[in-house]
Amino acid sequence: MLATFATFPIGKGESVSSDVARVIKIIRESGISYQLTPMATIIEGEWDDVMDVIKRCHHVLKENSDRVYTTITIDDRKGHDEMMKTKIESLKEKLGEV
Repeated sequence: MLATFATFPIGKGESVSSDVARVIKIIRESGISYQLTPMATIIEGEWDDVMDVIKRCHHVLKENSDRVYTTITIDDRKGHDEMMKTKIESLKEKLGEV
């Protein structure tokens, strides 16, 4: 499954990049496939693995913040792997870029 999620602490000022860096470190250390974007992170794997990573990311921010905001969007398609790669390849093919 693919999940796009964003998580950040509330009430810590305009810049939360140091907090977000802690989240990215958890994702990297998990070994799960991911793609960082300016507004969210896409992760790919089995349901339990993906949800565990998101939960750990949310909780690490709660260690130093009274309020954490997390959004999650899930694409759970049976029988499909490497969706981050194949969805982009399919689009490029339709655009004549392959």
